[in-house]
Amino acid sequence: MKVKGILGAVALVVVGVLFGALLVSGFGLVRPGWADINLGATNPPVNLDADATSFSKAFIEVAEKVTPTIVQISVVAERENPHKDFFFFPFDDKLPKEQQGSGSGIIISDDGYILTNNHVVEKASKVTVGLSDRRSFTAKVVGTDPLTDLAVIKIDAENLTSAYLGDSDNLKVGQWVMAIGNPLSLSSTVTAGIVSAIGRGQLGLIRDSYGVENFIQTDAVINPGNSGGAMVDLSGAVVGINSAIATQGTGTYIGYGFAIPINLAKNVAKEIIAYGKVNRGYIGVNIGEVNDALAKSVGLDKPRGIIIQNIVEGGAASETDLKSGDIILSIDGREVNQPNELQSYVASKSAGTTINLKIFRDGKEIDRKITLKARDEDSTTKPVMKKDEEGSKKDSKSSTVSFESIGMTVKNLSEKDKENFNVNSGILISKVESFSKAEDQRLGSGLIIVEADKKKVSDVSAFEKIVDSKKGKAVLLKVQDKDGNSRFVGLEIPE
Repeated sequence: MKVKGILGAVALVVVGVLFGALLVSGFGLVRPGWADINLGATNPPVNLDADATSFSKAFIEVAEKVTPTIVQISVVAERENPHKDFFFFPFDDKLPKEQQGSGSGIIISDDGYILTNNHVVEKASKVTVGLSDRRSFTAKVVGTDPLTDLAVIKIDAENLTSAYLGDSDNLKVGQWVMAIGNPLSLSSTVTAGIVSAIGRGQLGLIRDSYGVENFIQTDAVINPGNSGGAMVDLSGAVVGINSAIATQGTGTYIGYGFAIPINLAKNVAKEIIAYGKVNRGYIGVNIGEVNDALAKSVGLDKPRGIIIQNIVEGGAASETDLKSGDIILSIDGREVNQPNELQSYVASKSAGTTINLKIFRDGKEIDRKITLKARDEDSTTKPVMKKDEEGSKKDSKSSTVSFESIGMTVKNLSEKDKENFNVNSGILISKVESFSKAEDQRLGSGLIIVEADKKKVSDVSAFEKIVDSKKGKAVLLKVQDKDGNSRFVGLEIPE
């Protein structure tokens, strides 16, 4: 009995130990308490140093400080009828006459002036502004400037937090920036990226010959609804007005967005607030880029400056000795190497302002002062055209010459050609070969060569002599189309 008792006691102990082990091991039979649950590793895989923590903090502080200065703009505007060109469209009167849209804006004064894009509020019959504190106001459009795609609106409010407007001239490619706005109706959205490029032009966003395209390019995400919002640097200064995106037909972001430099926007905003419109000054010239071939043809050491293609009749330049073929190297001491750089700078100046130009002409640099004039909307913007008084009055004998080395064929003008082009002399480009030097310079059949090497061209034989004299160099050509538009072209002539 004693042995059995001892064995029984041992058995009970063993069973107890096994049962306790089951409880401890889990098997889902007993759940641990909340306080006993520990998830994840004990320490983060990377310990941020002071620099990394400070960098992250900069984004956080900018978002906190700048977001209250950004507003959401809702508009009711006239609907563009996609079928307006089809007079037989039977349901035209059934379409809604108005449509809704939205965008962003930047508070630029504590009494309610707001800067945004022209395309956000153009044709608007009603504009509503929503603040970050959820207050809503009806706004009036103070003025717009389609040539820069900027506008100013006003709400009846006081003691608003206004944005700090920085200096876009100091922006550098690679610099961190943030885009703040209301994309896709998602209010107070912040994205970040870098300045991908500056001085972007020729994007075709402003379809006017006087339009100013001098955009800051960024890879910070911008989408519909961001228009009119702020591009800011890491100090919280607004350096641009978000305006457009690169897209492939979807209307949404695919990698790059574009912003209007704040220095241009500040001047436009001041003009609109003061006068209700922009009293912008103009030089009155048609200008073009100077490429390598053109630089060689005029004797420049390298491609630089902007060539004056034409002088606009009645413009400021027409009252000076500036002439087509002059190359503008700088304006008020600032080098200009792209047409949009000059346009952007001049667009920031009012009519009546005197500017200083450094001009390259006939191998020399000269200085000229010019007082900007206002653009007369009703006056002609055609270039000053003068007939060649020394031109031949009779048909040159029929002749055609092909230049294989440059890929171009020219022929003498007939009397009918002279009448059609309103010229007394010149030669007609009748053919340009694909992938040739002539095609590289955007020469094409149907253009008239009126000058070569700054000499008037009377016939193909005279042109042939000039080309032969320029072998191994470059020749400056002046070409003209049927509408009277002319431009200068540099064309390299192989040995």
